[in-house]
Amino acid sequence: MAHSMTAFSRQDSDTAAGTLQIELRSVNQRYLEPHFRLPEALRDLEPLFREALRNRLARGKLECTLRFEPAGNEAALTVDRRRLAALATALGEIRESVPEAAMPDALSLLDHPGVLDRRGPDMEAVKQEALALFQAALADLVAGRAREGDKLAALIRERLTAVNAQVAEVRRLMPHILERQRVQLLERLEAMRAELEPQRLEAELVLLAQKADVDEELDRLATHVAEVERQLDQPGPVGRRLDFLMQELNREANTLSSKSVVAATTRCAVELKVLIEQMREQIQNIE
Repeated sequence: MAHSMTAFSRQDSDTAAGTLQIELRSVNQRYLEPHFRLPEALRDLEPLFREALRNRLARGKLECTLRFEPAGNEAALTVDRRRLAALATALGEIRESVPEAAMPDALSLLDHPGVLDRRGPDMEAVKQEALALFQAALADLVAGRAREGDKLAALIRERLTAVNAQVAEVRRLMPHILERQRVQLLERLEAMRAELEPQRLEAELVLLAQKADVDEELDRLATHVAEVERQLDQPGPVGRRLDFLMQELNREANTLSSKSVVAATTRCAVELKVLIEQMREQIQNIE
């Protein structure tokens, strides 16, 4: 279900009016941040494009480039014969009334408003074509983000499995770790037995053993791992929730490291931090 924020789509369309091409590029961003490069004649499509993006995407910096190449090199030129005939009649009346007046040449007649119809492409039809092309590109982009999201989720799940393995290893070592700690403390305090009451000494040992007990941290690590797994299967944007869970996992790994009394748990804590950081880097690309 997780979607990446990184994807690319390009769509082309040959129409009677000309050639349309649209490109969509998206990368990770905290919010949805679209940027558009559109031909001036198609600029009023931007609000429609923005609305479509808001309906399909929640996060990501997106660049949309639309190109339009009209068919033919020049617009068709058509003379409005009725307008030209009316202009000729008016010029004839002027010639009769003012014989010395200079008459315009053919090019001047063509420049008269309404005589020459410079017909270009039907831009309304072009806009409909461009909108349909944008929808196709957006669907392709979303599908690409979904495919990339599946790959990211697979990488994250691999590391979650490794996190669970480290948690299981620390659990396996805990009885040995606690016993070893007790023995070491007894050895160090042997010379001080004469100065400490037996009950006080036992209380101190219990307190130190409690400080070294990391069952609570291990339970929370397992709970956070299960929640990450659940979020990866949720519909809709999950990137921010996953990022928060990475912070919680890192907090527990730090606590585990601070409570470490033997090299084995220190190594496990370091490995946990590495795995969490690798997941965090991948999650930065998840919507």
